[in-house]
Amino acid sequence: QVQLVESGGELVQAGGSLRLSCAGSGLSFSSYAVGWFRQAPGKEREFVAAVNYSGGRTLFADSVKGRFTISRDNAKNTVYLQMNSLKPEDTAVYYCAVKISRVALTPPYDYWGRGTQVTVSS
Repeated sequence: QVQLVESGGELVQAGGSLRLSCAGSGLSFSSYAVGWFRQAPGKEREFVAAVNYSGGRTLFADSVKGRFTISRDNAKNTVYLQMNSLKPEDTAVYYCAVKISRVALTPPYDYWGRGTQVTVSS
């Protein structure tokens, strides 16, 4: 059974930093792309960032470029989203997801976690 568990979300002030973690189990986590998405209240879920199976290739939404980084530790079956210079508009539930692909990073994704809340106060 595939399981993705996000952690690290909390309340932070604007300009602050957070690191989200996504721990995977039940699949060959290190073989596939992992992405982060977010959904703010009243808005559709949007793509944030993704990393390929090896960590050698990444993709970011324009809204987070230069502020967020994504990395993975395949020995720990974990992917991280480092978020710096946070803004109130980054407030959302953040989800990680796995794409059964060794090449593509763009949606759609195949397996999803339940999300972690990030709130950025102004």
